[in-house]
Amino acid sequence: MLTTPVFPAAVSQLDNGLTIIHQHIPATPVVVVDVWVRAGAMCEPEPWYGMAHFLEHMIFKGTSAIPPGVFDYVIENLGGTTNAATSHDYAHFFLTTAAPYLEDTLPYLAELLLNAAIPEEEFVLERDVVREEIRCAYDDPDWIGFQALGESIYQQHPYGRSVLGSETDLMQYSPEAMRCFHHAHYQPENMTVVVVGGIAQEPAIEIVRQAFQEFAPRSKCPHTEIALTEPLLAGVRRQEIYLPRLEQARLLMAWTGPGVDQLCHAYGLDLLSVLLSEGRSSRLVRELREEQQLVQGIASNFSLQRDSSLFTITAWLDPENLERVESLIRAHLEDLQTTLMTPAELARCKRVLCNDYTFSTETPSQLAGLYGYYNTIAQAELAVIYPEQIQSFQAEDLQLLTKQYLSPYSYAVTVLKPC
Repeated sequence: MLTTPVFPAAVSQLDNGLTIIHQHIPATPVVVVDVWVRAGAMCEPEPWYGMAHFLEHMIFKGTSAIPPGVFDYVIENLGGTTNAATSHDYAHFFLTTAAPYLEDTLPYLAELLLNAAIPEEEFVLERDVVREEIRCAYDDPDWIGFQALGESIYQQHPYGRSVLGSETDLMQYSPEAMRCFHHAHYQPENMTVVVVGGIAQEPAIEIVRQAFQEFAPRSKCPHTEIALTEPLLAGVRRQEIYLPRLEQARLLMAWTGPGVDQLCHAYGLDLLSVLLSEGRSSRLVRELREEQQLVQGIASNFSLQRDSSLFTITAWLDPENLERVESLIRAHLEDLQTTLMTPAELARCKRVLCNDYTFSTETPSQLAGLYGYYNTIAQAELAVIYPEQIQSFQAEDLQLLTKQYLSPYSYAVTVLKPC
């Protein structure tokens, strides 16, 4: 009999609307703070595509109280580390430090997040860094293929845009526009501060309370238009891209999946992804790579997103095998709709995912990221029910999900070929 696990962290909210999640792990001398902000590329109005990611860079360029470079010096001098990332649904900034130094380091990170100055001279310099990041992305065939596939799938939704924006986008906005974006979205009701590690709850909350008080005055940004739903794919939406110096062709196939409002379906698609391509005994790897040697590699992936998730199958192969491999993948999906997977296959898929979950929740950093991610796109308590949900699936459930989401006749496909 399955039992619902108890959420091991405490969730509280300050009077200003900031959410704090804390978990005390007495055995570790380390504390991880992960600050999650609902200020990803989803929030960007049309003139400012790429703004969220660029702002992530500029957050570290100081405030009126902290000159550029001082934050890095303080954190490194105390033996800590810090970094950040931006996606469509969020931006997050994390700090790892020894527990006794949390009171000395977190106020610096909070000051950057709440009062980023975005100085003009640093803006110009960092814009060149982001431009180079964009150029490097366009040198990566796999990034090009995945981005083109996303644009094909999400034609009305921000998920179809690159988080990086474009060089043209980058040159169109100003420090003033970025300050407006920052003041609109980096507000307490949009933030979750996760503290995990060797500090008790009361002092942890007090340190966060003191650090996250003085938010910048709110501003209003241009309105962001978001299509709530994409039209369902009807038939095969195909595109071919020819690239110079490409040694292997790529076949990328994609289907839209549920958002966080149907998390149970999302967990089932995780199981189907493992069935298809996780390990040498998975169906696609076994037939297409091991037995027929039609591909150099093949992988499927389910990416959970707040509004609409993405199920992809990617193969690396010789161009002459493209049509054959796509046909065989479709045949596997047809088989999943008509024939139940075996008990042994289902047991293996559950074991793989539950083990992966265990391995990915071992450290304070992993736990902080997990709690912050779930609280940003849904709610934190859902972070711990994953193994229970995975174990609840039967073969019949997965067959129904295949019929609902993985049609062999309606999908998007992007093919990369050498020039």
